[in-house]
Amino acid sequence: MSQAARQETASTVDQISARNFERLARYIYDYSGIKMPSSKRTMLEGRLRRRLRTTGHATFDGYCDYLFKDDGLEAESVFLIDAVTTNKTDFFREPRHFDYMTSHVLPEFKSAGVRRIRAWSAACSTGAEPYTMAMVMQRYADEQGGPDYEILGADLSTDVLETALRGVYPNEMLTPVPAEYRHWVMSAKDKTRRESRIHPALRAKLSLARLNLMGDSYAVGEPFDMIMCRNVMIYFDKPTQAKVLKRLCERLKRGGYLFIGHSESITGIELPLVTVANTVFRKT
Repeated sequence: MSQAARQETASTVDQISARNFERLARYIYDYSGIKMPSSKRTMLEGRLRRRLRTTGHATFDGYCDYLFKDDGLEAESVFLIDAVTTNKTDFFREPRHFDYMTSHVLPEFKSAGVRRIRAWSAACSTGAEPYTMAMVMQRYADEQGGPDYEILGADLSTDVLETALRGVYPNEMLTPVPAEYRHWVMSAKDKTRRESRIHPALRAKLSLARLNLMGDSYAVGEPFDMIMCRNVMIYFDKPTQAKVLKRLCERLKRGGYLFIGHSESITGIELPLVTVANTVFRKT
């Protein structure tokens, strides 16, 4: 058996020891706020096997020694976090948020004389959320004569940001896009590719940045009129949720809107927010 084959066999049957799992879980939590309970040990093993092969380690013990004894974290941290983050996303996910944006948020900004809306998709994943925002905001601007807008998409994972930058998605992922927005989706000329790309006019409205919500500061420029941070806090414990939400509120203009996921809650966290709709809040 070749060395590569032996390495592949070893990494397939190898398991993370309890001690190494605890070390990895602690680092992942401290770095990203993501809880990694013991029930996710098998999942973590599956996701890290590719990193073992890439870094040339035959076992999890060797990989963890590289991380924690040989100062490998500095070089490996981004790839480690990319491997463990969950990036579930869909176009027009939780559509009532976008209905509320069209019926209340955008008309209020227009009535208030806002000429350019700054919006932030704080956990943008592969880009479905900020591109959905762009479709909704562009349609309103076209029909109502403004306001203009700009969108920042940020995420912890460099892998998903690369996908968002390309703006190319499998056709089945774009199925939820309603008919009135389909003109912003360009099908590939080669139909065998079964993928489509977001129109350049919308891609030009989106800027992208890697950002850790657990970081000491959010280098995102001027405060925002609207922030979406949906379905990411479900991976945080309550203290981490409170920390992130307070920092998001600091980056939100007075009168600005915060959207969170339908399965998330701000109950028990003291924030300068009032509820205006289900999981939609306005800064007082």
